[in-house]
Amino acid sequence: MEKRTYNILFHLHTVSGIVISVALYVIFFAGSFSFFRDEIANWERGHKITVQDQIPNDVDGVLKNLGEDYNLDGRDIEISHYFNERNINVNISSSKHPDARNADKQGTFFYYDTQDGSKGSYQENYSLGEFLYRLHFLDQIPYPYGRYLSGFVAFFFLFAIFTGIVVHWNKMVSNFYVFRPWQKLKTLWTDAHTALGVIGFPFQFVYALTGAFFLLKALLVAPTVLALYDGNQTQLFEDLEYSHPIFEYSGKPLEVPININSYILRAKQKWPGFNVTEAHIFNYNDANMHVSISGHLEYYSKFNGMGNAVYKVSDNSLVAQKNPLETSSYLDGVKNTLFRLHLGDYGGLGLRLISFVLGIISCFVIISGIMIWLVARDKKHVPEKRRRFNTNVVRVYLSICLTMYPITALQFILVKIFQPTDGKLFISNTYFIGWLLLSIIFIIKNDNIFTNRWTLISGGILGLLIPIVDGMMTGNWFWVAYKNGCQHILLVDLLWLVLGGVSLWIAFFKLKRKANKTLAGTKT
Repeated sequence: MEKRTYNILFHLHTVSGIVISVALYVIFFAGSFSFFRDEIANWERGHKITVQDQIPNDVDGVLKNLGEDYNLDGRDIEISHYFNERNINVNISSSKHPDARNADKQGTFFYYDTQDGSKGSYQENYSLGEFLYRLHFLDQIPYPYGRYLSGFVAFFFLFAIFTGIVVHWNKMVSNFYVFRPWQKLKTLWTDAHTALGVIGFPFQFVYALTGAFFLLKALLVAPTVLALYDGNQTQLFEDLEYSHPIFEYSGKPLEVPININSYILRAKQKWPGFNVTEAHIFNYNDANMHVSISGHLEYYSKFNGMGNAVYKVSDNSLVAQKNPLETSSYLDGVKNTLFRLHLGDYGGLGLRLISFVLGIISCFVIISGIMIWLVARDKKHVPEKRRRFNTNVVRVYLSICLTMYPITALQFILVKIFQPTDGKLFISNTYFIGWLLLSIIFIIKNDNIFTNRWTLISGGILGLLIPIVDGMMTGNWFWVAYKNGCQHILLVDLLWLVLGGVSLWIAFFKLKRKANKTLAGTKT
């Protein structure tokens, strides 16, 4: 490679990396915990989950319960399962009956607890797992700006990955086996950055690509709608199979009993290993009532096995189906494969644990990149004013990034102690205000060594306290959770025990003062 080309790519890699570094760190840190979104939600609520990755078999029982509060006649009802929780999503449309009461002309959406039959709004069911899940694509910033911002961050990260690979290509293999912790600072950070970057490259590439696709696809859809569909967005969604079919409301009563459970059973018997994740009912209790049963095969049997069956209730006939056992269409392959790769839910708990570790490694790659940038510019020939500016930038970056660890651990304790009714308001206020205060404290302290050491210590101590607080508040000590089969609660407690222990071990036994000079160690 010519020297000029190398320098251009090197500077592009550096500039793109440093510009997106803080947002990228937030995305990867929160995204790492998002792999356990469901486990965190169930840990917070103290719930034991018996049915995973599908709606309950007794949908008729759910409808009977809903019928006590709503007149369901003439409505479309969707019962769906997105997360491994006791709650399922219930979406009830307005009534199609021409003489419907005003109350029945209003649609509604809520979460339904399959254990106690309670109903709750989004705010009431908002959990810390949901908060971290949404933080990993910056959804707390008003829509759509946060999603677009995270999408462009993912796009530029993709660019930074490729330029980094090209820059380090000639020495990638040799440098991968080299780690020189006692050499000069830039050498240490470069070795760590290169080695861990190579280890995490496949993981980072997949998440940069899929993240950019999901968050920027709206910008791609807009010109498609205008160019190919003459502005008809509805037709585009139909072609992409994002919308349900339409069945006319006849206005005549249904003359046969309603048994939604039988259709779920038929689908499962028809396709062994089929997990039903959605039941969509059209024109409830009408002569033209239809039922759509949707789901997927177990991922270990078929990675992309999406299926659907539509039945007409009046004559119990199958009117349409998508057979998950057949070869998937190109459209299904693209849509579902990208989702599965991004969510990492196709390989069980083991894959998610590996993804969590790789996500934390990616956070370290980002921090090491920031330190390389600082050390490379901390030279005598650089004007003092510019050196101070660079040092201040890194101090602010490190304070914002590293304080995410203790504030996240603290938030686990707060939600368990206070158990807020409006989880969204409580979690957002305490997390962001606490994060801001911690960041200001460490910025004012003006010591990168202190920041690194005490974010690890405070995060480690708080992490070890999390299973203790959980046990004291609920009685779900990790040995009790293991005995009772509460796997989600056990996983979260053990995860924090490991994180807390490792953090304190690093802080007290690995971050010696001499080695800490690698953190740009003198006060500014």
